[in-house]
Amino acid sequence: MLPPIAPIKTHTTQIHGRTLTDNWYWLRDLNDPETLDYLNAENSYTESALAPTKQLQDDLYQEMRSRIPGVDWTVPQPVSPYLYYVKYNENDEYPIHYRRKNTEPEETEEVILNINDLAQEDAYLRIGFVKISPDHRYLAYSLDTSGSESFTIKIKDLHSYLDLADEIPNAYYSFAWASDSATFFYTTLDINHRPMRTLRHTLGNDLDEDPIVFEESDPRFFVSVTKSADKEYIFIVSSGNNMSEWYFVKASNPTETLRLITPRKPDFEYDIEHADDHFLIRHNGDNATDFKLSKAPISNPEVSSWTDVIPHQKGRPLTDLSVFENYYVVSYRELGLPRIKIYQTATGVGHDITPLDTDYDMYVIGETEWASNTLRYGYSSLGRPHCIFDYDMTQRTQILKKQTQVVGRFSESDYLTERLYATSDDNTQIPISLVYRKDTLPSPDTPLYLYGYGSYGINIESEFSSSRLSLLDRGFIFAIAHIRGGTNLGRDWYDAGKLLNKRNTFTDFISAAEHLISTGYTSSNTLIASGGSAGGLLVGTVVNLRPDLFKAVVAHVPFVDIINTMLDDSLPLTTMEYNEWGNPTEEKYFDYIYSYSPYDNVSKQSYPNLLVTGGISDPRVTYWEPTKWVASLRHNKTDNNILLLKIDMDSGHSGSSGRFKRLTDVALEYAFLLFCLDEQK
Repeated sequence: MLPPIAPIKTHTTQIHGRTLTDNWYWLRDLNDPETLDYLNAENSYTESALAPTKQLQDDLYQEMRSRIPGVDWTVPQPVSPYLYYVKYNENDEYPIHYRRKNTEPEETEEVILNINDLAQEDAYLRIGFVKISPDHRYLAYSLDTSGSESFTIKIKDLHSYLDLADEIPNAYYSFAWASDSATFFYTTLDINHRPMRTLRHTLGNDLDEDPIVFEESDPRFFVSVTKSADKEYIFIVSSGNNMSEWYFVKASNPTETLRLITPRKPDFEYDIEHADDHFLIRHNGDNATDFKLSKAPISNPEVSSWTDVIPHQKGRPLTDLSVFENYYVVSYRELGLPRIKIYQTATGVGHDITPLDTDYDMYVIGETEWASNTLRYGYSSLGRPHCIFDYDMTQRTQILKKQTQVVGRFSESDYLTERLYATSDDNTQIPISLVYRKDTLPSPDTPLYLYGYGSYGINIESEFSSSRLSLLDRGFIFAIAHIRGGTNLGRDWYDAGKLLNKRNTFTDFISAAEHLISTGYTSSNTLIASGGSAGGLLVGTVVNLRPDLFKAVVAHVPFVDIINTMLDDSLPLTTMEYNEWGNPTEEKYFDYIYSYSPYDNVSKQSYPNLLVTGGISDPRVTYWEPTKWVASLRHNKTDNNILLLKIDMDSGHSGSSGRFKRLTDVALEYAFLLFCLDEQK
């Protein structure tokens, strides 16, 4: 079967005295039958091209499926007087939510929400939140059945086990109950799919009567709602890419007028927690680029009243804050790795939880009871399955509550993790995390899967994946390049990979690839690059710059049509992301973005084997970005390597839903890679 070729239909745009030509602009129109025909043709071609791997895909799926316990559960979370938890039955794709009184045996448990029942009528289902009311009578939950991230909120009465008539469409992720268990706050999407409003609803009232509590007029900001750890305050948050602004009301008086903490200003971010008679504030004011912790009286929370609690330490970013009755806990990073430090509120004395590995992931799990002295945290590494620990902050002891089971022949001792450093073009040291079997010998013949992201300050953590074992046990090395654009090493690390410094992200990844080749871990004949979303922008740019470095490239929902997207302010994320990429209506940013935009820099050259994915309902990276990019590559590439596009016609940004169903996507990707590597033999 020959690959489909999208016809050229020239569309031009005038900007900054130049003419932009977009030959596949027409693929944005889903109402055009030719667009759907082309998408279906690409999907058919992908299926045909990978037909020789069908058995391998099935084997990989069964392999990955077999490692996941059919019957599984989460560690019960105390919310007095109940314990709340989820379970999976043998073949369940989705969890079942349970609860029981914390003084009663497991046989008394009750099912409060079965997601499998909700998923029977739709090909896709994603739960946005599950929130129990303070009196434990009502369960609020939200669901998205298309992948568009537009949720419907439902309220279930746990006395009758029936949903109430209070059903709210077009909602977003955030939600908070007031103390009366009859009132709640929620956010809704505007016509551009942006969460711009917070409303208040009282059970039984007409939705049309819900008052707008807060409405944002600046399209660079998204609105959300959250609640303090002690449940005394509800916060309304308006946040942009590098700014935030917080308001509050007492949860016991939800109709009172919102109060502002302190006004927004450029490059000023803060977030709030409550403790006693003051707020604790994590912020980057006073040139605290890596954040510090301050406090302010509730009676006067303006920034002029803030006093330091934990001072700023450059290169040691303070990333999160959790508050208990007698303790507060800060998450931070040291030498690029996550750490957790616990402070006694009364004395200010702090101590760290000691990690178990030299390269790892570690994070606080929220929703712990306010009066508790127990901190629950998650921990894993590239070679250690996910663990849940309960840490006694008074006694400084911990109990392993659960380690994720890997069914079958698995032993942590069979795998080796390492942390290397590559030297970038400007002599910056770029950390690389690796894992491989101890019986795998790094060599020019060893396949290596290199993953990267490098945007929005987001870090790719060294966490375990049981699916990944299907590569490791076939002799692969898996590596993460911790490139600039994340915040691994602080705000400077992020700033050095955004706006007019964005090219550092790409050259860092190239340097990591070159280092792994030059040190004998792999070669260009066996090196694979992978990234998703903004990580798809990364590999899309890198494959234009250095296609010779890679045997194959996987780009999941790739943000590759960056100029056209950033010029379209009707798209949900565009205006918010001017602070990340720059606003191309300004010529200096246009020129810089255009210089690396993957779609605009496809050229007549050889490209590696490519697998590109997208989701038809994706509101973050629209389906037409990967589609147009592939159309251009088909017209321009000069090689005979494989180029495949797979658009999921039932989902959005996150791909398939369901704990087993999503493994079919992973199996397809791994089969593609193994097929490409086998072809060279």
